[in-house]
Amino acid sequence: MLLQEFVVEKIENKKTAGRWKLLAVLAVCASPLIASYFTYYVIKPGPKNNYGTLIDPRQYPMPSLNLIDQDGKVTELSSLKGKWLMLQIDEASCAEACQRKLLEMRQLRLAQGKGMDRIERVWLITDSQAVPEQLKPGIAGTHMLRGDKNKLEKWLPTENGTSLQDHIYLVDPLGNLMMRYPKDADPNKIKKDLIKLLKASAIG
Repeated sequence: MLLQEFVVEKIENKKTAGRWKLLAVLAVCASPLIASYFTYYVIKPGPKNNYGTLIDPRQYPMPSLNLIDQDGKVTELSSLKGKWLMLQIDEASCAEACQRKLLEMRQLRLAQGKGMDRIERVWLITDSQAVPEQLKPGIAGTHMLRGDKNKLEKWLPTENGTSLQDHIYLVDPLGNLMMRYPKDADPNKIKKDLIKLLKASAIG
């Protein structure tokens, strides 16, 4: 009887030890994600620590946008999930301010050095006109996707007195809209935000 109780106790101890090992492995795997979100959405950086305006993603969940890529295929921003996304919204004619933002996004990505591959640039085009050919070489690598302006306006928040075209938006690797930059934003300050985010984040 004592031997049987001893065997049963050993088996239970092994099961308990196995459960603790499994929980430890899960905790190690999940800790980077938990730490990232704790940093972004619980310990929210104050005005002195971040340049862009933090956005609560729960208030602005990413909708289905039915975007059209350059090959005429329907796609979604979720196809780029796993990367940090810098978004710009404008018409295909792309006036001077639009061109400036596109070039700034390119330079901001390059400025991240080894971390540049963690960032993708997206231009959401709000009409059906052709993009000027002379513009394309300078923005090579930018995802040019056409979307419905009304849908974008319902999703993306703007500052008072501004429009979608005035801002650069940042989406995290899990597909959450998390930051908006002001009209005529200072690229050097955006650069500092990106450096901090990539350094603090274990995702993307």
